[in-house]
Amino acid sequence: MKTIKQIADEIGVSKQAVRNQIAKLGLQTSLRKNGNQFAINEKQEALIIQAFLDKSQSTSANGLQSELVTTLQSSLRFLEQENEFLRRQLEVKDEQLERLDRRLAEAQILHADTKKLLPTKKDDSDESVEISSPSKGFLARIFGRKNR
Repeated sequence: MKTIKQIADEIGVSKQAVRNQIAKLGLQTSLRKNGNQFAINEKQEALIIQAFLDKSQSTSANGLQSELVTTLQSSLRFLEQENEFLRRQLEVKDEQLERLDRRLAEAQILHADTKKLLPTKKDDSDESVEISSPSKGFLARIFGRKNR
């Protein structure tokens, strides 16, 4: 048989906490009084200790759950920020692709226009194409020989 103080010391709580737990468990009427102290038998002691363990585990579980929720919220904020960053990058890339598509279309139109301007051969015979010589410099035009 143990006293309330002995149980409180073993568990590491106050005597008042043990008294409150005895009241919650409804053990007050079954306790024996030994002088000015209550004597607690082994079954009652086990019930009291188990109640404190359950309370401790519940508090511990709540702490872990709270920590998990905080971690998940932090991860969610990070993923939302990363998602926003990637979305902006996609918008920039889409704009770049649109500009490149426009430039490609313009180049194709220019290429088609230059094809229309170039003379086309009338038949498959070898025609000599006159290649112009590069233009002479200023002094070569003044002092150079004239080819006739």
